[in-house]
Amino acid sequence: MAGPTTEALLAAAAAAPGDAAAAARILPLVDLTALNDDDTEAGILALCDRAMAAGVAAVCVYPQFVPAARARLGTDRVQLATVINFPAGGDDIQAAVEATRQAIAAGADEIDLVAPLDAIMAGDIGMVGELIEPVKATMDGRLLKVILETGRLAEPARITAAARAAVMAGAGMLKTSTGKLQPGATLEAAALLLTVIQEADGRVGLKVSGGVRTTAQAAGYLHLAEQIMTPGWIAPRTLRFGASALLDDLLKALNG
Repeated sequence: MAGPTTEALLAAAAAAPGDAAAAARILPLVDLTALNDDDTEAGILALCDRAMAAGVAAVCVYPQFVPAARARLGTDRVQLATVINFPAGGDDIQAAVEATRQAIAAGADEIDLVAPLDAIMAGDIGMVGELIEPVKATMDGRLLKVILETGRLAEPARITAAARAAVMAGAGMLKTSTGKLQPGATLEAAALLLTVIQEADGRVGLKVSGGVRTTAQAAGYLHLAEQIMTPGWIAPRTLRFGASALLDDLLKALNG
């Protein structure tokens, strides 16, 4: 994509209607998230209950809450995700590998791993693969989402290079943001990541995270994915929305 084509695509995405039809498609793609400093076990259990009742894709919690969330979710189809190397995105490979092992042993189904952000900013794109590959090797086929913190990486060429390195190293999804920095997700960054995913024949997914609070906002990313990817690509295994407040707005749109 280039020039006016990209601009027109982004404009159309921004204007996508956040109606009940969009909400119905987005709901099963949500990773219902609680990553707050004041989270409690009781709050996480309530989050799991909401997730199961709504039929979202996953819940995403801090590692210390994985055992309680695993017990609450049981064998429900809602997946359990946790964050590693979060939120700073350091380059301590052994620490990330050990944290991943512990999370999986505690019952995590999916890992959201922050890429080595300082290294990327310093031009060391190779560190992306050096971190991802050993983490991936510990996961026994579970889904690995790599958080690129696109708001911090900022430059399109840098985002694209990091995304390509993550795909080559075995990422199952590319994720826009930790949600801890501004800007979080943007349509422009999502378009860059989707273009890399398209290059990889769609075998990698996209998780949009960071400031997605309304059905209309999420509908823009849904529209973008529909336009860039092949028909039928959109599914819980390939497109996710990481959010906490989004669920309320989706249910409001669905219930009129």
